[in-house]
Amino acid sequence: MRTPCLRCALVSASPTPDWPRVRLHVVTGKGGTGKSTVAASLALALASHGKNVLVCEVEGRQGIARMFDVDPLPYAERRIAQGLRSDADRAPGVVHALHIDPESALLEYLAMYYKLGRAGKALDRFGVIEFATTIAPGVRDVLLTGKVFEAVQRNSRNKGAIEYDAVVLDAPPTGRIGQFLNVSGELAGLAKVGPIKNQSDTMMTLFRSPRTAIHLVTVLEEMPVQETHDGIAELRAAGLPVGGVVVNSVRPRDIAEADLERARTATLDRAALGSDLAAGGVTVTDELVDGLLLQAREHAERRALEDEQRRLVDGFGVPVYELPRLAGGVDLGGLYELAATLRDQGMA
Repeated sequence: MRTPCLRCALVSASPTPDWPRVRLHVVTGKGGTGKSTVAASLALALASHGKNVLVCEVEGRQGIARMFDVDPLPYAERRIAQGLRSDADRAPGVVHALHIDPESALLEYLAMYYKLGRAGKALDRFGVIEFATTIAPGVRDVLLTGKVFEAVQRNSRNKGAIEYDAVVLDAPPTGRIGQFLNVSGELAGLAKVGPIKNQSDTMMTLFRSPRTAIHLVTVLEEMPVQETHDGIAELRAAGLPVGGVVVNSVRPRDIAEADLERARTATLDRAALGSDLAAGGVTVTDELVDGLLLQAREHAERRALEDEQRRLVDGFGVPVYELPRLAGGVDLGGLYELAATLRDQGMA
């Protein structure tokens, strides 16, 4: 069982980060690729440089709370972890987390910009806010991204709020990320003038600027890699800044290519395999050897497919980072291990 104190052992000289100007790191990916794990690990890695970091989630799953083993997050910024330690001379920063829901975001917006404190809560009791975000789904995304924007670009209206060096957004999946971030397009048919339109235009200025990077998470399978390719094309067409691609759950590469080729072509030395098993005190049977040779062939075929997908990823024209598959699953100690890997590869 890994423990959080591993961060103290993971002290090494880190390379120059690839994204020094970025304040907002958006993490997206096909469902099941581990984008929430990558977002959490990236937040810890960024905090290793003494930065205060906020990690936000917007999908209502409370995945960040589960990974950090804390109580479900409210609509409030809560300290959840200390960053990965990078060197002996600099104290690590702190990671805060925020669970954003559109109803609370709208109430805060009304209170900050229109001074509708009690009146806003009355609207919530009457169900007006839920009705508005349901009847106009684009409004929901604008409210969610609006709170993220506020966290990145704090102003005098949010008195006493923490100013963060970086914000990490655990964003919706790749298939929805362009629509989610394109708030001006979402509001085009709803608000053509006025303060909401002005705010959406200001948000788009941030989202399209070098201060934002949209990172895509994939695994080495055909559908996630294809969706990553399509997502990059969609983001570029919308003028949104593509960051890097994180290849998650990479299997160990500890078998020689020649041995993999022999496994694929069923030319492994059966007699030698049996002798090695016997030397290890294993009772050798034909069924056992047949089963092992079958597993070896399946593994070699899987590796060949993964290598093909990795070549496709390398052709996307963006920085690529790799995270290993953790045999014991991802707990808090595992997050620190992954954070160290991202930092050492220059992502943070």
